[in-house]
Amino acid sequence: MNNSYTIPPKTRIGHVHLKVADLERSLDFYCGLLGFELIATYGEQAAFISAGGYHHHIGLNTWQSKGGPPAPKNAAGLFHTAILYPTRKGLATIFARVHKAGYPFTGASDHGVSEALYLDDPDENGVELYWDRPKEQWPMNSDGSLNMYTRALDLEDLFKELA
Repeated sequence: MNNSYTIPPKTRIGHVHLKVADLERSLDFYCGLLGFELIATYGEQAAFISAGGYHHHIGLNTWQSKGGPPAPKNAAGLFHTAILYPTRKGLATIFARVHKAGYPFTGASDHGVSEALYLDDPDENGVELYWDRPKEQWPMNSDGSLNMYTRALDLEDLFKELA
């Protein structure tokens, strides 16, 4: 393979499309709990949701998975969908909302470059809710390389964003 090509720097991942067992249950999670907006449906088998009126950030469908079990944890596939919040206060707001609803988190981490909350959707697809620290705050090694890590997220400090 020719290694001279690199993807353009402003390239973005535009959306994720998830197979789900129950479309309404997934809409309750993504729209009802996380606050995404329902943009369009495709009959009773698919829905497209977004933040801020974009055509869709997440597609949900039951085309091959209606009523099916979650994907096995020890098989190849999606680890998680990462949802980037524009500010730390936005992350704190969704933390408070999910916590108040009693929905279980599976983790909370400080990665140096970002702070993240983890949970599973109703089909056990991993979901990461996170915000990026400004690039000038990213931890660097003495050789100039990025020093990402995983440490426990200080949830009390995150919650202070709402004061």
